[in-house]
Amino acid sequence: MDPRIQRGRQIIAHGASALQQVADRLDDGFRSAVERILGLRGRVVTTGMGKAGIVANKVSATLASTGTPSIHLHPAEAIHGDLGRLTEGDLCLAFSKSGETGELLVLLPHVKACAVPIVSITQSRTSTLGRHSDIVLELGPIEESGPFALAPSASTSAMMALGDALALVVQEGRKFGPEDFARFHPGGDLGRKLLKVGEMMRTGERNPVVRCGSTLLEAIGVMTRTPGRPGATSIVDTEGRLVGFFTDGDLRRLIERGLTSPREIAVDEVMTRNPRTIGTDTFALEALALLSQRSLDQMPVVDESGRLLGLLDVQDLLNLKIG
Repeated sequence: MDPRIQRGRQIIAHGASALQQVADRLDDGFRSAVERILGLRGRVVTTGMGKAGIVANKVSATLASTGTPSIHLHPAEAIHGDLGRLTEGDLCLAFSKSGETGELLVLLPHVKACAVPIVSITQSRTSTLGRHSDIVLELGPIEESGPFALAPSASTSAMMALGDALALVVQEGRKFGPEDFARFHPGGDLGRKLLKVGEMMRTGERNPVVRCGSTLLEAIGVMTRTPGRPGATSIVDTEGRLVGFFTDGDLRRLIERGLTSPREIAVDEVMTRNPRTIGTDTFALEALALLSQRSLDQMPVVDESGRLLGLLDVQDLLNLKIG
């Protein structure tokens, strides 16, 4: 085996061992930190210096995206005016392997003066940061990976894992589910997959519909004039309830059987009665699967009483690129 591959595996295994150590050390302080965050009136303000600061920034982003308001505060900038970002009702989540980072220690009395509790992620509760924290999530002694064990590596992985664990357990405590997550990620793949039918169905002039009793020619005209040419129309009664559905495919089959005068046939005679329908709360990914399973290109969208609300077209789902 190439020695570089072997060395890479050793470094990764070393980091994995550090993560397991942190998992094994979790104690009641972790539960207390979760409860503190769940009870906050304000935000979780993360802070740290150097590589630990980068981890703190990332954990802040994880918290914010999973339902916990959070911002990142650079400790050096804090003592030059940015301390105003920290207010009573917040919680300070501080990251430092040694617990002796100078820029962070300078910040501590000012955080305390704001009556803001401190939760620290650090190597030892006996460090300066640990002693001045309300809750300590102790990493334990961690030897860095790589040459001379100097570059922050295993320790930053451990801090990241512990910070993420805290954020995700808090997420569970908030019962923050996929729909909530999608609201904060509207531009990502998950956001698109968790869009609901009600958010993408065709409505108004883009929703072809005729009343029962209309002629087949009138139905064809509506299908032709509707923007986007969906190739289908819903048929409703006088109260707007769906009673049938007619598609381009139905028209082709009628022509094959010898249709000659669509003006003389009522659409009621040739429409599909009790068609497949879908509700507004169905997720986009689920809707795409339903259309695929049933080999359908369109599906009427109705409410609980059967009133027509819109039209779902498979092309709109495919354009989302969620399949």
